[in-house]
Amino acid sequence: MPRDAARGDITEFAAQLLAAAAGPLAPASADAPQVLHCPGSRLLVQRGDTELAVRDLGGERAEVRFPAPWPRQYGKVAVSPAGDVAVFAGVHALRAVDPSGAVRWEIRHGCWSAAVCTEVHASFSEYADDHHHGHGDHGSAAFSPDGRILWAHVRKRAGHDVEEEWLIIDPAGGTVLARADTMTVGSGSYHFPHPDPSYMGLTVAEGEEDSPVLWGHWDGANLTVHRFVDEVLLAVSPSGEHFLTTDTGQWTLYLHRAADGVELRQLDADGAVPPLSEDRVAWDFEAAFPYDDIAVAGTEYYAESPRHWVIDPRTMTLRGRIAYPFPVSGCARSAGEGAWYTLSKDQTTVHLWTLPSPE
Repeated sequence: MPRDAARGDITEFAAQLLAAAAGPLAPASADAPQVLHCPGSRLLVQRGDTELAVRDLGGERAEVRFPAPWPRQYGKVAVSPAGDVAVFAGVHALRAVDPSGAVRWEIRHGCWSAAVCTEVHASFSEYADDHHHGHGDHGSAAFSPDGRILWAHVRKRAGHDVEEEWLIIDPAGGTVLARADTMTVGSGSYHFPHPDPSYMGLTVAEGEEDSPVLWGHWDGANLTVHRFVDEVLLAVSPSGEHFLTTDTGQWTLYLHRAADGVELRQLDADGAVPPLSEDRVAWDFEAAFPYDDIAVAGTEYYAESPRHWVIDPRTMTLRGRIAYPFPVSGCARSAGEGAWYTLSKDQTTVHLWTLPSPE
């Protein structure tokens, strides 16, 4: 329930802890744990240099670990909703493996290295010691919520020209069902699943000025891609009707209609969020959309005590600040309908939060 803060300056919303889960891998050789979600499923995923750990936060399936084909600095990873397949999106290839480490399939693609590389490498060992491969750009991949489709953003084999494409892949056997040029030159990309498995959002980081939001639709035969806005995609609403973005300068939050990308409303950080100092207030590059009528967006990502705010997307107004029972760090991140998650100060534990129902 919201309550008035001291002097009535800011309304506070008390966050209710749903669950806490420690990352299973040693933090010295692993990324911070994260939550992957789809309707009816939340997975704790932690990427290490030699393995990927996946734990069902619902407790229905045992934790599984996937041997990693290359260290974590060489790309991203996607996990099926059932937690039984991991697709490593690397510098030169997409590789699907099962928990035994057996390769189900592999799709080679153009190189994401920081220098132009036109070679078709047969194995990771060929570029394991190369600086440019180890500090390269990256694509990404994501499963549809029903697990039947894999979406992947990759570099094309285009010689010295940098070209990128979006693939629709049958995850069972690795067959490419469709492909479309993205007309991007990205340093990184991130997928945003939609409740309807035939849709997917993709944000591509192209630098300080550009970060297009691409919206894909697969009808079972054709892949259609729309480029909506040059903003950073933050989150998709539980119904899938809207999505939230911010500009690359982090000045403003924008609410868009998912059907056609039309901007409906916006909220400037300046004026809406009380400043902590003379520095301007900026929105974080991650946010959550736990309810159709509530989004959670943060400011001061790098601060000792970041602030997370309750946003009403129906009016794009700031309703108040999230009050946590103990310190959290970083952004508010999406954890599916009715929840968001944060990381502990030492980046080792995930905390899932919700807002209590009004009495």
